[in-house]
Amino acid sequence: MSSLHASIPSPDPSWASFQVGPFTIRTYALCILAGIILATIWTSRRLTKRGAEPGVVLDVILWAVPLGIIFARAYHVFTHPADYFYPGADLWKTLFIWEGGNAIFGALIGGAVGAYIGCRISGLRFWSFADALAPALLLAQAAGRLGNYFNHELFGLPTNLPWGLEIESSNPAFPAGLPDGTLFQPLFLYEIIWNVIGIFVLLWLERRFRLRWGKLFASYLIWYGLGRSYLESIRIDPSEYSFLGIPFNVWAAFGAFVLGIIIFIVQTRRHPGIEPSVYRPGREWHKPDAEVDSDDTDSDDEAQGEDADETEESGAAKATSKFGTA
Repeated sequence: MSSLHASIPSPDPSWASFQVGPFTIRTYALCILAGIILATIWTSRRLTKRGAEPGVVLDVILWAVPLGIIFARAYHVFTHPADYFYPGADLWKTLFIWEGGNAIFGALIGGAVGAYIGCRISGLRFWSFADALAPALLLAQAAGRLGNYFNHELFGLPTNLPWGLEIESSNPAFPAGLPDGTLFQPLFLYEIIWNVIGIFVLLWLERRFRLRWGKLFASYLIWYGLGRSYLESIRIDPSEYSFLGIPFNVWAAFGAFVLGIIIFIVQTRRHPGIEPSVYRPGREWHKPDAEVDSDDTDSDDEAQGEDADETEESGAAKATSKFGTA
């Protein structure tokens, strides 16, 4: 057996950020931004195929993204207070989202509030938008998890598996008492894989059962809650709050799973038929008629004018001829 133990090396700490002139660019932030852009483009295309105005998704994203980020950070700080509130702590760091620490469950809550506001303004059905977003949301989360890798965070219990993640002992989350070289479960990688598989599962369910009225988004909650409940249970830095010995974030994952089931059942009973439109009644968008080229219009007018002149000349000639023979 080889003396070298297979493992996943953590990226060099210098990769976590780089300078562009006077600005410091965080790789973690770029991963999140990439996820937002990908989700926005895909959601827009999915909505447009169902009759929505091209670009209307921006009216929703402008509300959903900022509130999602604010709630994600607030949720993380709330569940990890010891990391931010202690004697001599710099309270401004509670706002440093680029250093990591954004909870997906907080993002879902804040994003849902923002999406509801945006949908009310744009006239979209909230559940139609949520269904269009569901697979794209998993794509965004998968992209964002790469940021955790560059930040050397979101890892689980020690492991001897060949895909164990290397974490430096100076990492604040490195458990005291463990020797240097200890490998950990790469939770960020597990979640990326789970999310990518989930994308294909959701797309299959959508095509097979034509899930509408929020039922595809409910399926997303069920899928994500199921996977996240396990990942949170083996996390090395779980939330500081627990109930019945179960970390708060595991309960949150259970809550997402149960909420998804409830939404699916309620929406199935309330809306057994086909969704008529992605817009609320009275707010429908109608595709404008195809524009006629101005050159073509001018040519048609000229042709009609020439025909009219010819008709008039012909009529005059006939009249003159008839008058001369009388």
